[in-house]
Amino acid sequence: MPAIFDRVLTVNLILNTAIFYVAARLYLLPLVPRVRPQGILVPILLLHSMRHLGLMFLTRGATFPGMPPQFAYPAAFGDLITAVLAFAAIPLVLRGSTLAKPAVWSFNIFGTLDLLAAITFATIYNAPVAMGPAYWIPAFWVPLLLVTHYVTFVLLRRRW
Repeated sequence: MPAIFDRVLTVNLILNTAIFYVAARLYLLPLVPRVRPQGILVPILLLHSMRHLGLMFLTRGATFPGMPPQFAYPAAFGDLITAVLAFAAIPLVLRGSTLAKPAVWSFNIFGTLDLLAAITFATIYNAPVAMGPAYWIPAFWVPLLLVTHYVTFVLLRRRW
């Protein structure tokens, strides 16, 4: 079998990230100068609030036997913490609290580092072969999350 099939997840991750980036450049980033940052941030925070789905990496049936715990535990709990940070930031952003921007910075930095660590650990420990049905998380979900983290960094650099 050609070597490319050993790296299908990498190909999916790269191509879907590129597609989501193009979508953000065409449809979301043009809104940044015209819309209050809160109007874009709340949907992004709601999306990231669903990162508790990363706990599926710890679930039999969602993954195949042999899922490396060196990948599964950091990915699952990193996603859960990110989901909590995102959800906690929503009321602060909606109220225009002075704590909103620091809360969003915390969520965004932690969440981005979590995704980069998960990608790294998945590669080091060859996690894709054991992902089973949870494969859709890094193939589809992670690219969307990476791009929305990028959009959030763009919004954080703006004056609120």
